[in-house]
Amino acid sequence: EVQLVESGGGLVQAGGSLRLSCAASGITHADYAIGWFRQAPGKEREFVAVIRWSGGNKDVADSLKGRFTISKEIAKNTVYLQMNSLKPEDTAVYYCAVGRPIWGSRSQQSLYGSWGQGTQVTVSS
Repeated sequence: EVQLVESGGGLVQAGGSLRLSCAASGITHADYAIGWFRQAPGKEREFVAVIRWSGGNKDVADSLKGRFTISKEIAKNTVYLQMNSLKPEDTAVYYCAVGRPIWGSRSQQSLYGSWGQGTQVTVSS
């Protein structure tokens, strides 16, 4: 069973940066993907970014490209979400999740079977 633990959230001023970490354990298939999603108050959870555990495939939501990047450090079983130039509208609970989605469906939440507990990111204006 895959287990995920997020960390790195907090309070930051607009324009600042945060790096979220997702520590994974129990990943046994190379075709797993680790995704980041977020849910703002009163809104539906949305796709943020995803990276294949093996290989170089990665992607960031179009609306976040240029500010957010996703990376991995296999030796530490960790995926990172670097968030720069943060805006108040980035305030949300950020979740990482693991799944084996077909790459063309990588943003579909239903394809991710295990989720972390979430980490709060608050951006003040």
